[in-house]
Amino acid sequence: MKTRVTILCENSVGIPFGVVGEHGFACLIETDKGDYLFDTGQGFGIVTNALALGKDLKRIESVMISHGHYDHTGGLPAVLKLKGPVPVYGHPGMFFERYWSKDGEKRYIGIPYRRPFLESLGARFQLNTGMVEVGPGVYLTGEIPRTTLFEKSDANMTVHPPGADPIHPDPIQDDLSLIVDSDKGLILILGCAHAGMVNIINYTLEKMGRDRIHAIIGGTHLGFSSEDQFDETIRVIDQYRIERIGVSHCTGLAKAATLYNLLGDRFFFGSVGAVLEG
Repeated sequence: MKTRVTILCENSVGIPFGVVGEHGFACLIETDKGDYLFDTGQGFGIVTNALALGKDLKRIESVMISHGHYDHTGGLPAVLKLKGPVPVYGHPGMFFERYWSKDGEKRYIGIPYRRPFLESLGARFQLNTGMVEVGPGVYLTGEIPRTTLFEKSDANMTVHPPGADPIHPDPIQDDLSLIVDSDKGLILILGCAHAGMVNIINYTLEKMGRDRIHAIIGGTHLGFSSEDQFDETIRVIDQYRIERIGVSHCTGLAKAATLYNLLGDRFFFGSVGAVLEG
């Protein structure tokens, strides 16, 4: 299946013509079987950048949400106002009350909008914990088993699920990734990789019955990784002969620069306007 992935929202800008950067992530997946939107950024750039890049959001078949943080869901109202009624795929936990806490500061980082409001704009939520085929050759992973010892949860992130005891550390079980079975092989698209990039890679290969991935693009969360986690991730990238790595968002500038030096031509910056062909 011929595939093109275009970054619509990201912390940085890769082209100088009419686009804006923001802390967040969104990308458009165009295939010869249909178009899909994965995440929506904070909401500042999704429409502006789509117009500047010549992308028509009214053509999308569905929206997929990687997890319930503001910087991946804030653009949903803008997309819905353009598109109208559309399936929105995600995890049942995406609407949990979430916070970021550090050094005595506490900030809400969950979805900025209530579910009934989004539904009034046309969101037709399809929430599942397992893998879902959202279109021909396009799969949302569902929950990722946490099997590695070196990929840890972010201690600064907390959650208060409905009806639960007081706020506790957030495992972000709703962290989902997207798999596209393209002409060149599997493309793995990460929102933030809170489940751990290696966990996601291993699960993808197991579920798809493959032994390699053509390309990975999106937020890797390696900006918050330990030295052991980073080194092991590089080993896995080489082990599975991943041909292209386009990092975005939560990878961080320092880790992105290190990856560029280690991976050479296999690497690219997944900034706004970056394109991956598959």
